[in-house]
Amino acid sequence: MDREFARLLDRLPEFQAGARELSEILLTNLVMISEIPAPTFGEHRRMQFLLDRFNEYELQNCSTDEAGNALGILPGRSGEQNILVVGHMDTVFPEKVDHTVSIEPGAVTGAGIGDDSLGLAALVTLPQMLSHLGIELNANLIFMGSARSLGRGDIEGIRFFLDNRNVPISSGICVEGVKLGRLSYASIGMLRGEIHYRVPEEYDWTRFGAGGAIVNMNDVINRILEIPLPRRPRTSIVLNSVEAGASFNTIPRQATLQFEIRSESGELVNRLGDQISDICAETSSQTGAEVEFNVLARRQPGGIGFSHPLAAHARSIIKALGVNPRISPSTSELSAFIDQKIPAVTIGLTQGEHHNEVNERLDIEPVYLGIAQLVGLLVAIDEGYADGSERLA
Repeated sequence: MDREFARLLDRLPEFQAGARELSEILLTNLVMISEIPAPTFGEHRRMQFLLDRFNEYELQNCSTDEAGNALGILPGRSGEQNILVVGHMDTVFPEKVDHTVSIEPGAVTGAGIGDDSLGLAALVTLPQMLSHLGIELNANLIFMGSARSLGRGDIEGIRFFLDNRNVPISSGICVEGVKLGRLSYASIGMLRGEIHYRVPEEYDWTRFGAGGAIVNMNDVINRILEIPLPRRPRTSIVLNSVEAGASFNTIPRQATLQFEIRSESGELVNRLGDQISDICAETSSQTGAEVEFNVLARRQPGGIGFSHPLAAHARSIIKALGVNPRISPSTSELSAFIDQKIPAVTIGLTQGEHHNEVNERLDIEPVYLGIAQLVGLLVAIDEGYADGSERLA
């Protein structure tokens, strides 16, 4: 191992101790962010909170853009490179859900705290953390709360920023609340789709194949599950949610199915999407109902390799903290970096349970390891370990 990088690993306990010393600020930011509802396309209040924090830390160019992203820049000594650190602002929960957060010894509980309120809390605390640790980077550090990430948002916020940026981005870090040890540096192919089945008012219930929305949607599901999937490349079709029916004594006239196709092959994703579209068209023809197939999001496979310096050094940092890396592909903000051929990784900050449930619970103590990981990774990137061009002291 490079001697200078070994010295960086030796500093990780220092970074962990610094994170613990600022725990009150970090947890305060976590609670305040978590209690601001932020459904996709409704992140404005969280965006304003982030901008207020960025301004308090006197970051430069604190602003939003047309997509609703929150942005701030911590200038580096030389400013020759720009590192983008991003956490998404939206959650899966609507405003009507109770967003109250409770803190107990060793844990914090609340809707959306892991996805991705903790990531945002780390983001807005990071400028103070670096100052507290006496760390001044050579590169400019761009902080970004990304809007319109989940579901129908289709990572629109970060896509917009990267498509319209006026500065080069050398590398990126996507910060997620869970789980500590998570490491993603590649994306798989993905198609996120939605099928709407509607029975028209003038529906002919006597025709062959006629039935309520639940019955016929079940037929669609069975046909999707009958599609043969290869073992290589690894491929899956995941049924995410089904909504149909209202009550007794009422024939269900509408049903909605949400699903995802995931594969290591982008070509196979497209082919399976075409097959499901054909199933919908054939079902409509047979039943006389309206069967609408909509694509909500797509991802192309790609990313940096296992041996890429950024991936290799990220693994070394996680292992040095006594955590086993959990390497898995991602379909989140990382995909936008991949599309732009920018080396980037996604990391998690702590352990938890009940992910994406209203009673999601996060462990506090591992957060300090997660923050040490984030700081160590930033320093490693700044010193050239993301591209192999190490700047030796």
